[in-house]
Amino acid sequence: MELLLKEIGKNCKYKYEKKYKASGNLFLLIKKCYDYYKEKVVILVDEYDKVILDNIENKTEVEKIRESLKNFYGVLKGLDEYIRFVLITGVSKFSKVSLFSGLNQLKDISLDPRYGNICGYTQNELELYFNDYLQGLNLDEIKEWYNGYYFLQDTLYNPFDILLYLDSKRFDSYWYKTGTPNFLIKLIKKKEYDVSDLENKIVKSNILEKFDIEEIKIEALMFQTGYLTIKEEYQKEYGQEYKLGFPNKEVRISFNEDILSILLAKDLRENIADNIIEILKKQEIEKLKEQIEILISNISYVHFKQESSYVIAVFSMLYSTGLNVITEDNISKGRIDLTVIVNNSIVYILEFKVIQNSKEKRNSINQILQKEYYKKYLNYDKVYIIEIELDKTKKQIANFEYQQVK
Repeated sequence: MELLLKEIGKNCKYKYEKKYKASGNLFLLIKKCYDYYKEKVVILVDEYDKVILDNIENKTEVEKIRESLKNFYGVLKGLDEYIRFVLITGVSKFSKVSLFSGLNQLKDISLDPRYGNICGYTQNELELYFNDYLQGLNLDEIKEWYNGYYFLQDTLYNPFDILLYLDSKRFDSYWYKTGTPNFLIKLIKKKEYDVSDLENKIVKSNILEKFDIEEIKIEALMFQTGYLTIKEEYQKEYGQEYKLGFPNKEVRISFNEDILSILLAKDLRENIADNIIEILKKQEIEKLKEQIEILISNISYVHFKQESSYVIAVFSMLYSTGLNVITEDNISKGRIDLTVIVNNSIVYILEFKVIQNSKEKRNSINQILQKEYYKKYLNYDKVYIIEIELDKTKKQIANFEYQQVK
């Protein structure tokens, strides 16, 4: 901080005062700039939260940093007459009480629709400004990979991804690879969070509007850091609600590969994913049972403290294939656990149950047929229903049945 203030101070001939802390020097520097240029000062702070996120696993260190930043930003409160404008950006939103208690005049524009398009390219902007680079490319596939961020105006492309893709013409997880969310993955593991619940997760607005070290909400952390985005908005009597989900194919595949990295060796999970893709494309459904059994049998028991962990492993594996996977698929008569659509022509409807032992075994194919879950997809060429029961005690599939309904 001292070096930064010294560098800025050179422009207005301000000499850093070592007898004061950084916050004191900021106070004097702002007044000096005002006097030197005879203009009110504009203050831009980028990645204000980086130093906190870099140390987020060390709560003691974070508390020291947070207190230092609180004092630093608190200086701005008494300088209204010298400041024209302040813009602070970051990927996470700490509550004003924890970090900006001295800046009660701050206005959060994160979910203000008027500013909803400032963080990416819209479809129109992409086709207008990058038209020469898009010739001969599949726009639908580009959209599936890199579009999908939504901040209450238009859906947006990730600028970092789209620029690198247009340069190389190769689909890859460019943005995701710049910062693998190690802390996030560790937190999910520690809390045994059900990641299969992330797609179509309904949250109240207050969940997304703060982020504090003392009470980290995984949904808030993932939304604020770009791993989830808003899919739909609902106006309720008590305020706003949002449906969250993965923004695009890049994030959905990469995040679930990271989840699987906790459970399986890389070579094995890639082999299983490749096999599942081919099985579903060729409609060799009996072989799917074998791949799921390989998946489950290779995961250590320590990862299966909760029943949901079995289903999480299967969900994450299917997500990592890059196929069109829909979780908690709502229909008029209920909700489908998982739907997989292959080549826009073949639909697989999957229902899961974890049982304590084989005595609980029951056939739910008829139940699915009675509820007519499949009718939603009768416009596709082929539709299959698959019912899977997982034995928690034996760590294996207790029952695997399927039926083609179209």
